[in-house]
Amino acid sequence: MRIGLDTNILAYLAGVSRTAADDAKIAAIRALIRELAGRASLVAPAQTLGELFVVLRRSGTPPEDARTILMEFATAFGTSASEARTALAAADLVVDHKLQFWDALIITAAADAGCTLLLSEDMQDGFVTRGLTVVNPLPTQPHPKLAKLLSVQH
Repeated sequence: MRIGLDTNILAYLAGVSRTAADDAKIAAIRALIRELAGRASLVAPAQTLGELFVVLRRSGTPPEDARTILMEFATAFGTSASEARTALAAADLVVDHKLQFWDALIITAAADAGCTLLLSEDMQDGFVTRGLTVVNPLPTQPHPKLAKLLSVQH
């Protein structure tokens, strides 16, 4: 199984904290990613890496350190590039489902990479397109597809 990671998930993984509540989210996401690493292939679409660089810079991370984090994530996770057809398919999602373009681009890139789940805190939990389901990994009760994956013994 392949699982895509949205920018906010990568930001928590990188330790970006804006509020006191973020510290608990950072711990939860880091634990989840450790658990998933042995059960699935994790993918960071190129768009999420670019957005993460901006998030890191806005949080005060020097550009050299932000670049290092991106390189580490690109090495640790698979990546998926955005191409012209990815942008066109994303535009279709915007028109058909009223999504924000950048979210649609991430969803499309993850689907193109063969992901069946996309972990995101702020996209529409449960949204399904092209065999990919958007899942918020932070609620107390995880989405059934994520819960099923986590319950499988490895």
